[in-house]
Amino acid sequence: MYLTLLTLHSLVRWVLLLGIFASIFRACRGWLGRRPFTAFDNTLRHTTATVAHVQLVLGYGLYLVSPLISSFHLRDAAHAPTSLFFGVQHVALMTLAITVLTIGSALAKRQTTDQAKFRTMALWFALTLVLILVAIPWPFSPLAQRPLLRF
Repeated sequence: MYLTLLTLHSLVRWVLLLGIFASIFRACRGWLGRRPFTAFDNTLRHTTATVAHVQLVLGYGLYLVSPLISSFHLRDAAHAPTSLFFGVQHVALMTLAITVLTIGSALAKRQTTDQAKFRTMALWFALTLVLILVAIPWPFSPLAQRPLLRF
């Protein structure tokens, strides 16, 4: 179960990042170019939010079965930055990021003008992207080095 969740979480990460980048691109293009908010833009907004929620659920599942987390104790975290990163920082930042994305998606959906929809989507999804990029355990991270794909 652990390896299945780890693989899915690793793969869905890239789908989510692609969706966020595409959403931000379409939102900025629509906002700055004064384009109409199309059904495709709405589907992209909704699909990106859905993939984000799937990724979060996979992450929570991984958190519950991870051997790294099962041995995690907050009092020892100062001596083990990787444990602190996965035990607290990663899960907290990713939960915050998906919350921000969900709020931004809901607010964009409720805007009355196309420009307001695009602006709201661009700003909230960009903030989400920053949070996610900070919380990903990149191979070059001093806190937790992980490969770009895990199997």
